[in-house]
Amino acid sequence: MVSLRCKMMVQEEIDKLGLEHAVVQLGTVDFPGIIENEKLEIFRSRLAHLGLELLDDKKSILIEKIKNTITEMIHNADEQPKENYSLYLSEKLGYDYTYLSNVFSEVNGYTIQHFIILNKIEKVKELLLYNELNLTEIAYKLNYSSVGHLSYQFKKITGLAPSFYRQLKLKRKKNLEDL
Repeated sequence: MVSLRCKMMVQEEIDKLGLEHAVVQLGTVDFPGIIENEKLEIFRSRLAHLGLELLDDKKSILIEKIKNTITEMIHNADEQPKENYSLYLSEKLGYDYTYLSNVFSEVNGYTIQHFIILNKIEKVKELLLYNELNLTEIAYKLNYSSVGHLSYQFKKITGLAPSFYRQLKLKRKKNLEDL
């Protein structure tokens, strides 16, 4: 719901400035022509007031698209793609994976694979808190090769075993309910 509201606020700012636009999507606005510098700066300023940032550097835009695709793939999809993540990103974004990987690493200082792992661990945390799935089901849902692999990555990133994390969060939840 928040993303839809942001999209509507961005659309509102575009309309106020009288800018012609082709497509307003989550995370992107594609303009069909050139925008006057003055209007572009006003638009940039208004977006900043909304807590948004205007990216007009091609590498920054591509990195945002990579991040949005990964986030959408992991957090919003009911099922992870069965194909290799590199192939999925390549097909979805229309670039060779080696190029995507090099640009991403150059700008961020870490790999696409590391970003994917961080997002998967965040999804694991979320699923552990809901307490609806066991570790085997979570591992399967997120395409881990085994529960052991999921547990290893989880502990490497968080410092905690998944089962301990779940217990800790459930204990905190119970304590809050007792207040």
